[in-house]
Amino acid sequence: MKKNLVLIDALNLIRRIFAVDVQQSHHSDQHIISSCKSRVKHATQKIIKATNATHMIAIFDGDKSWRYHYFEQYKHSRKPMPSLLADNLNIMAEAFSELGVTAYRPLQDEADDIIATLAAKAQAGRIHSTIISTDKGFYPLTSEYISVFDYFKKNWLTEQEITERFDVPKHLLIDLWALAGDKTNDIPGVPGVGNKSASQLLNKFGDIESALASDDCKQSLKNKLNRGMDDFIISKNLVTLRTDIHLGFNLSQIRLNHIR
Repeated sequence: MKKNLVLIDALNLIRRIFAVDVQQSHHSDQHIISSCKSRVKHATQKIIKATNATHMIAIFDGDKSWRYHYFEQYKHSRKPMPSLLADNLNIMAEAFSELGVTAYRPLQDEADDIIATLAAKAQAGRIHSTIISTDKGFYPLTSEYISVFDYFKKNWLTEQEITERFDVPKHLLIDLWALAGDKTNDIPGVPGVGNKSASQLLNKFGDIESALASDDCKQSLKNKLNRGMDDFIISKNLVTLRTDIHLGFNLSQIRLNHIR
């Protein structure tokens, strides 16, 4: 059987399901948690079928990854997870483990970096992987061997969608976000450079270095780039997913139980 590794961004899935349960329910906290667990389990069953998964892991976020230490304002304005959900993540993890899916809860690493590491390792071995998430941060990873699936929209991401949404091709996304910033994660970007000017710069010059070296780049924009170079470097480090996280397990250990 052809191997297909499925990587679930666990909190991305759980928090969206939980939000719907809270909005629609007038029941007790216990009932809300029980309903959320059931819906997460049902979603996971659907994902297994939709992806023909042979190996699967649901990855949670650890506490305060390296990004929080590298940049103090990282995700500073983001609302914390509801305490009801935060206090019951062990129950949510059971929704995966009861189906034979490994639920991985690291101490500090972010799920995004662990997922990127696993996808990169699989790609190096010519094994296809599917990332289950609505997070745009995974978009630069897409390739012949790495796919992104939005469970809620039932949509497989395409490079055409990326270009239409961001007005730059996939390989320029990191620089786009480093230039324009990302308000959802409190990533600063270069002051005075928005999405439109960032995409125009990248489509015309390819990168910030070429823009600074070109006579065709406006002096006012060059001044902003020069003044904001430190912000650009910090932002680029923040939006670039790591692929070198030490995992402590191998592919055989996350093979789905029902096909062992």
